[in-house]
Amino acid sequence: MKKQTLTPRKIIEVDGNLYYDGNSQAWSIIRLKQELVKEFRQLREKRSKFNYRILFYRTYEEFEKAMKDIIKNKDVLPILMFLEKESG
Repeated sequence: MKKQTLTPRKIIEVDGNLYYDGNSQAWSIIRLKQELVKEFRQLREKRSKFNYRILFYRTYEEFEKAMKDIIKNKDVLPILMFLEKESG
């Protein structure tokens, strides 16, 4: 099955939360904010399947090399996602 990357019409910046899933005993639930669903109307198709892929590099050098490869190959535009722990 061929995968088609969803591309936004504009720059999107959204803050969200991870939620703990008691069944899997992990922080495994990511809820998409309304802004993303409005931008990607395909996400309203209940019978469609959507996947995601996370690439998390350990160093800036590894990240920079990967970005150069993506730009050189005209690969898909990545989404930047930052994992942050709240304190207090």
